[in-house]
Amino acid sequence: MTSNRWAISSGSKLEKLAGYSRAVVDGEWVFVSGTAGHNPDGTISPDPEEQTRQSLRTIGEALSKAAADLSDIVKLNVYVADRKDVMTVSKVLGEHFSDPRPTNTTIICGFPVEEIKVEIEATALCRTKSAR
Repeated sequence: MTSNRWAISSGSKLEKLAGYSRAVVDGEWVFVSGTAGHNPDGTISPDPEEQTRQSLRTIGEALSKAAADLSDIVKLNVYVADRKDVMTVSKVLGEHFSDPRPTNTTIICGFPVEEIKVEIEATALCRTKSAR
């Protein structure tokens, strides 16, 4: 029996330490782990809008390794530290997604690191596209 399941790594040391993958591809499905807005150098902006944009860039990079992109996302779980930032985060998401937009569950929560304001988890369905 052959497996169509494989992992995508961002190269973060935390992936091995915490026992997770940036994303897992299983057939046509791509499951992207919760992604905070850390820059590639490990820094993070204090601005929730920029954190949201960086989270989406990181998610997009993971999806590209599976021949997918943001338009393939069907489900988002968005975690926000402060309810006052929900509209800011929502505005950025609205700029990145068009019809049919993914479903979205937004949750107000705490994070283990105070600097994190936003974390986004995504599920994508990547069917063969004629442009690919």
